Amino acid sequence: MRCLVCLNSIDPQVTWENFLQFHEKDKLCTDCSKHMERITRPGCPRCFRTDSKGVCYDCERWEESYDGVLEKNVSVFRYNDFSKEVVARWKYRGDYVLMKAYQMDILNSFNLHYPEVFPLVAIPLSKARLKERGFNQSEAIIRLLQGDPHHLLTRTGDEKQSKKQRSERIHSTNPFTLTKAIHDPIILIDDIYTTGSTLRHAASLLKKEGCPHVYAFTIFR
Repeated sequence: MRCLVCLNSIDPQVTWENFLQFHEKDKLCTDCSKHMERITRPGCPRCFRTDSKGVCYDCERWEESYDGVLEKNVSVFRYNDFSKEVVARWKYRGDYVLMKAYQMDILNSFNLHYPEVFPLVAIPLSKARLKERGFNQSEAIIRLLQGDPHHLLTRTGDEKQSKKQRSERIHSTNPFTLTKAIHDPIILIDDIYTTGSTLRHAASLLKKEGCPHVYAFTIFR
């Protein structure tokens, strides 16, 4: 068998501890597993930022203009150099199955922090961006979580968030339109938490129309 990320051969390590579970094929080599830094102790309880002690400065600033719209975000991995390359292959070069290599980490983290069953809401792409990539990464993550995407939002404009500076993201116009109100708690699903602007823009619309609590789950922080 080969690693889904680097394609090198994997030599299974069979022990008495894993013998009974060995029927499941390994999808990752040791190196590609360890280079993805799992977030086990987030510093900021609201956004999962790792280099903070308590609520970070960014979250405090967000609360000044988006008070209470987002309960918290949970992330699985740090967005380091290795994970940036994984994301580039998965998101921009069409390697759709790549994230399956990390499905167990993603599922374990999600179930740990969100044991209750809430609707999983996809962050939409514009039509042009969807055509360019071939899939919506938010929907793909929801399927990794073994859920069904809820589509409550549409997106206008094609400008990539990755091309914007931090201050531009924070002060950008809300790119979303709410298509359906929901009166139950929900979890927004996206791939990367950078400044939090995408999630808070979406959450503000949902909260305004009656959603009591908006949480978020992202793969990278």
